[in-house]
Amino acid sequence: MANDVRPIVEKTNSFDLLEIRLGRIISVTPEDAAAKKSYRLEIDFGKYGRKTSVGRFTFHKPEELTNRLVMGVLNFAPRQIGNTVSEVLVLGVQIPGQESGEATIITPLIDAKIGSKLF
Repeated sequence: MANDVRPIVEKTNSFDLLEIRLGRIISVTPEDAAAKKSYRLEIDFGKYGRKTSVGRFTFHKPEELTNRLVMGVLNFAPRQIGNTVSEVLVLGVQIPGQESGEATIITPLIDAKIGSKLF
């Protein structure tokens, strides 16, 4: 609903501070020690390096996610999730009818350059 929209903020004080880059998932494994069913993703961000992320993308099979392009926030503080330090937040959207937090990845329609910035 329109009433649920957060207050307006300045782009330069919010969005422009985020380092959101395009990466390619190179491996997907279960993160069994996480509180909720999750995957450990290894992602190649090109010149920004390889990063680890733990996310609730388990609606998909690992082979469905491997080699997919994803958008990730590179400049959030790392978080310990299960036995893994999650270095990047992979962006996703809730899967309708699934448990809260169960998501699908956000991916571009074309094979864009790894490391490209979201704008």
